[in-house]
Amino acid sequence: MIAMKEEKSDITTAKVIDRSLLMTQPPSLGWVFVKSLLKSGSYQVGDRLPSVEAYRENLLINRKHLKAYNQLCGFDGHKIPSTYLWVLCFPLVIKILLSKQFPLRAMGQIHLRNRISHYEPVDLHSPLNFQASVGSSDLTSRGLEWNIDLLATAGARAIWSSRSTFLYRCQTSIERKVTNEPELLLEPLHSWPVNKKVGRQYATLSGDYNPIHLSALSAKMFGFKRAIAHGMWSKARCLAELDRFIPEAGYTVDVAFRRPVFLPSKVCLSSDDSQDARKFSLTNTSGSQIHLDGTIYKEFTNA
Repeated sequence: MIAMKEEKSDITTAKVIDRSLLMTQPPSLGWVFVKSLLKSGSYQVGDRLPSVEAYRENLLINRKHLKAYNQLCGFDGHKIPSTYLWVLCFPLVIKILLSKQFPLRAMGQIHLRNRISHYEPVDLHSPLNFQASVGSSDLTSRGLEWNIDLLATAGARAIWSSRSTFLYRCQTSIERKVTNEPELLLEPLHSWPVNKKVGRQYATLSGDYNPIHLSALSAKMFGFKRAIAHGMWSKARCLAELDRFIPEAGYTVDVAFRRPVFLPSKVCLSSDDSQDARKFSLTNTSGSQIHLDGTIYKEFTNA
């Protein structure tokens, strides 16, 4: 799952406002799974993606759910991590993927990159509003790379935002350019085993029941030799280890997902600090394969 920089074509978005995508409660997991399998998609190469939006309003954080998330990802039990808000937004991502206005298949999307900016501390007692919207998209040699933008507000204040880039595999006429993976000379900090249950455990908390995360059998149906960990769990687990370097708010974390973490396995986190940022990577124990690499910026950035 190597994300490479490629020549981009200019694909704009067409605006669609549909208040029927206002979510009042999380969708039924059984319904989501069945509809995901049945949705075939109508996308043709060169089509404009509609800028569909989905909303969730006045959500109070469930303390028990937060505690379970923190335990699974390794955070302090009382912290509200930036990656936790991504989990709260995920039902909106599913809402968009399954909507009639969105032309791509729900199954088979590959998470390439994620950027989160955390502007203000989150008050556990204040209701939050969430918005998800389809952003820009570009054709590459591997298919369509498209963005989904997330926003969390408290009252009229933006407190958190995120952009995830997904790959929808399809044939294009763009020539592939071979690029090398980044050479990361970082200091090893910690290694840990990743058990085979992590995919199912994270799916239960996040609602992301993509079959590639659940079992070796279901993962093989989609071309993987074993089940793989969710990329956003891997990012969260890294940030939990780096928690002492991260402020409560006022920072941005960029991550590129390079290769899947197969379950079970053992991984190693490396990191190094510079004047304005902390770089980190998650690799296998020998350091020969990069699962993800990222940067914690000590101020907001759109890099």
